Amino acid sequence: MAPSIDLNAGTRLLARILTVVATLLVAACSSVNYPPAPVSAATPEYRYLIGPLDTVNIIVWRNPELSLTVPVRPDGFISTPLVEDLPAIGRNPTDLARDLEKALSKYSRDPVVTVVVTGFTGAASEQIRIVGEAARPQAIPYRQNMTLLDVMIQVGGLTDFADGNAAVLVRGKEQGKQYSVRVKDLIKRGDISANVDVRPGDVLIIPQGWF
Repeated sequence: MAPSIDLNAGTRLLARILTVVATLLVAACSSVNYPPAPVSAATPEYRYLIGPLDTVNIIVWRNPELSLTVPVRPDGFISTPLVEDLPAIGRNPTDLARDLEKALSKYSRDPVVTVVVTGFTGAASEQIRIVGEAARPQAIPYRQNMTLLDVMIQVGGLTDFADGNAAVLVRGKEQGKQYSVRVKDLIKRGDISANVDVRPGDVLIIPQGWF
């Protein structure tokens, strides 16, 4: 029987994001002032967590017939020649390699497995989400030492209607605490002092300006 995955996690994350967006819309009307985001929020202990649609390269030492590259299915599982369903979502590559060794030990003596992620989407709980008046709103995988500038480059900057200096950074790892960020100063004026670190699970909301 295949192990189960907590599919409610994604639902809870989506509900949290929708709540945050609704809160920001209300705040925009009431001119709420949030504290500025801390410049440094590095996560040196961060380990990449595998997500749906990632691509993983599985290398089984001295067993080339068991070594292959597979996608992580939308349900979070992977399939290999001897292991039909193995949960990969939310695992780091090392932990997934140990899981595969345990599963393959039924068929091969002392298997040694290495997992290399070659296509990155990331676990939903770790992605950076950018909504509102970005040129290309999207969810992007977090990478070590990522900053607000990195995020804005990836989404193509601001639209003509954005109120970039009223943007809000919602920190999922801090129970949804909200910070103000000066995206317009950073992107349009080149003010590097407005650049701040982002963390896994952050949501950046860029409102439309009122003209």
